[in-house]
Amino acid sequence: MYSMNRCFQICLLLFILAGLFACENTYSPKPRGYFRIDLPDQEYVLFDSAFPYRFEYPVYASLSPDPHAPDEPYWLNVDFPAFKGRIHISYKEVDGNLTEYLEDSRNFVMKHIPKASAIHDSLILDRERNVYGLIYHIEGMGAASPCQFFLTDSLRHFVRGALYFELQPNNDSLAPVIDLLRKDIEHMLHTFAWN
Repeated sequence: MYSMNRCFQICLLLFILAGLFACENTYSPKPRGYFRIDLPDQEYVLFDSAFPYRFEYPVYASLSPDPHAPDEPYWLNVDFPAFKGRIHISYKEVDGNLTEYLEDSRNFVMKHIPKASAIHDSLILDRERNVYGLIYHIEGMGAASPCQFFLTDSLRHFVRGALYFELQPNNDSLAPVIDLLRKDIEHMLHTFAWN
């Protein structure tokens, strides 16, 4: 009986030791997840008023005058309340100062270089509507404005726009929203015309 009990204890001990040493520590941390963002269908309405320009904007956006520029009647904010995003649109009349406006636009984009991983620009050239400009797509985790643009007719009008979010920039988590709003901005620019 003693040998049978002793044999059972040794087998139990070996079984426990085998279990302890057979397990490998293969824990790997899970990547950080983000909340799912439900994106709306892209539908557009025409903004056409007494402003010197018109364009189509998304139905899930709202337009309002810029409260920080009360002396600028043609400055406009395109708000996306569901995403806490805003496109600031500023308008200036060209009077021999187009080079200054173009340089200012370029400088606003270049301020993002420290946080940007890439800046891609696309030419806007529509002779039929007399609309010329550039759109900048700014990539990078901490870039404050992922999209900026300017438009002009080279003679009388100059419009500049920039997309901002009312939260700390984390463009990885905002990627689906940024992609949606970039498409909306491109639609706005392709339907843009002077009044």
